[in-house]
Amino acid sequence: MTQPKGDRARMSDFPTSFDRDQLLKCARGELFGPGNAQLPEPPMLMMDRITDISADGGAHGKGHVVAEFDIHPDLWFFSCHFPGNPIMPGCLGLDGLWQLTGFNLGWRGWQGRGYALGVGEVKLTGMVRPDRKMLTYYVDFTKAIHTRRLTMGVADGRVEADGETIYHVKDMKVALSES
Repeated sequence: MTQPKGDRARMSDFPTSFDRDQLLKCARGELFGPGNAQLPEPPMLMMDRITDISADGGAHGKGHVVAEFDIHPDLWFFSCHFPGNPIMPGCLGLDGLWQLTGFNLGWRGWQGRGYALGVGEVKLTGMVRPDRKMLTYYVDFTKAIHTRRLTMGVADGRVEADGETIYHVKDMKVALSES
């Protein structure tokens, strides 16, 4: 892994867990600096805290992120998806995984704004209804590339609802671009 140069932040400058206030700081562009990895603001921010992050942990030893999202019946998407049959859209769980993949790249000190590039495979095996209490996201990097021309993370992920695995994804791709 190539370390950033000069006054750019290094992963050792950041904690390995983040509370909601710190995630909101990232959403405002205050955590990794202007023009760098940034989370969306609520209501699109799909996690309440990151409980663990690394550049060398996870199933493949190439980095990981674990995060949690508290579920409560008044979340914005339940009233519109679907009236009378409220379910969290599966795409929001996938977006949460992409958000965390990009966050990890910024946490490493790598520069640029994050962009989801795609996903190889998505399997949804359960639903998030208003009676669920918490989602847990797991992102395990299979590749973390940082060169002069390309900064990209490739990762597998899963989402658990109250301990039950409900989403599996393979080969998520997120890049950072300085342009």
